[in-house]
Amino acid sequence: MISGAEIMVKCLESEGVSLAFGYPGAAICPFYDYLYRSSIKHVLVREEQNAAHEASGYARAGGKTGVCIATSGPGATNLITGIATAYMDSIPLIAITGQVNSELLGRDVFQEADITGACEPFTKHSYLVKDAAELPRIFKEAFHIASTGRPGPVLIDVPVDIQTAQVPEFEYPQKAEIIGYKPRTQGHAIQIRKAIEAIEKAERPLICCGGGVVLAGARDELVDFARNSSIPVVSTMMGIGVVPMDSRLYLGMIGMHGHANANRAMQEADLIVLCGARVGDRAVSAPQQVAQKATIVHIDIDPAEIGKNMTAHIPIVGDIRLVMRSIADQMKKQAPQEWVERVLRYKEEYVPAGVPENGTGFVEPRSFMRALSRMMKDNAILVSDVGQNQIWAARNFNVKEGRFLTSGGLGTMGYALPAAIGAKIAKPHRQVLCVCGDGSFQMAMCELGTLCQYGVGIKIILMQNDRLGMVCEIQEKRYGGRCIATTLDGSPDFVKLAQAYGIRAAEARSNDEAERLAGEMFQTEGAFLLVCRVNPDTPTL
Repeated sequence: MISGAEIMVKCLESEGVSLAFGYPGAAICPFYDYLYRSSIKHVLVREEQNAAHEASGYARAGGKTGVCIATSGPGATNLITGIATAYMDSIPLIAITGQVNSELLGRDVFQEADITGACEPFTKHSYLVKDAAELPRIFKEAFHIASTGRPGPVLIDVPVDIQTAQVPEFEYPQKAEIIGYKPRTQGHAIQIRKAIEAIEKAERPLICCGGGVVLAGARDELVDFARNSSIPVVSTMMGIGVVPMDSRLYLGMIGMHGHANANRAMQEADLIVLCGARVGDRAVSAPQQVAQKATIVHIDIDPAEIGKNMTAHIPIVGDIRLVMRSIADQMKKQAPQEWVERVLRYKEEYVPAGVPENGTGFVEPRSFMRALSRMMKDNAILVSDVGQNQIWAARNFNVKEGRFLTSGGLGTMGYALPAAIGAKIAKPHRQVLCVCGDGSFQMAMCELGTLCQYGVGIKIILMQNDRLGMVCEIQEKRYGGRCIATTLDGSPDFVKLAQAYGIRAAEARSNDEAERLAGEMFQTEGAFLLVCRVNPDTPTL
């Protein structure tokens, strides 16, 4: 005989899971007891939301499905924001939650919460397990659903009596057979032919890449296609790093916080190849106006995303990697040289904002982000939080062969520190830099404990302007300067806080000082916190 809890652990082992992030509690203790006896390493977070964020960073950096665990009631509900964050950014995640005894469900007993119902809008699928014998099938399906098609989180809620229930034997399925779930990977040949004809006829073609290119592992295919066709490339925020930012044909990030030259190219293009991008309001403020002037070829593995925000004249449902290969193999023509030269001229004429504020007592963050990218290794992973720091990083950090991780869809403050921890655990030999503001840092600074417990050597840049900078900026511009609830009075001395955890830390008040300390930071083994004092009036753009 074998218990449900042991089956759960064996299912994870069968899927090749070597690490999980979580926080135990009574309703998940049977599972943890068998996890103790397994080869799976467990990372104890300091709050459950961060278990999902750390699993997300681990999944994104490592190319695996992340696993996070919580107990019933508040443990499970604390996971919700992390699950929603993963859903909006299409991150493969398995969330395992404990639940009260099956016979007590619906009675509002201690630490009961309908977590499958609460998470329904932002999970790809969820399971409330009612029979321990069904656990192998459920886990096999969950991992298959989470990692195929458009990736996303899957929730498995397991009552404690199901974990302790005994079944005769354990047999893990070889494959998942799910009626009605058959993601299409090969693009339709006729649609691909239409796309090729439209691209070859276009006088001003443009490629717009999003996070779906990264998720599909199609970075090389897109870069090769752009290079061979000479078609210029722009990206959404989630598509940063698909094309090396110092590439000749890369024009920059589009959107309300994007580069002016990239937005101009988007407006002047007569054909746009959208690759794995939903082009929400932050990317294109008036998508239908763009679609009225340009032919839109939209490639995505999720048919629900195609045409959601911008009319798709030539929709192609399929794996971007396979579709791009098919298009590249059949393309015979390059983009008109006149168009390429025009957008490259826009790029050359673009002048980035930000000059060093040496001698003023402040670090100029935009210039400093550009300096940081010159100091770091080509394959470094940058994890940015939300707010002004996110835009400063997205616009100014030169991602070459590395990755840019951020909460692009939900915009979750407090994401960067735990996600950076997960990314560093996945890629221990690569530089991982976390960039956050003093507001977002204080939402997750409890994870300094996790960082220290497991010796995770990330580097942290904390932009301290004693404000919720972007919200304050909005109040200044749109609400007559009536700034309310945006000053962060009462914040701790972040250097002393880090030192209390045994983390090396320093503070910079000029760009020269910041660059010198950053050099020391990158030479230091283990974690390091560099606090950069930023002028509260420094704008986002």
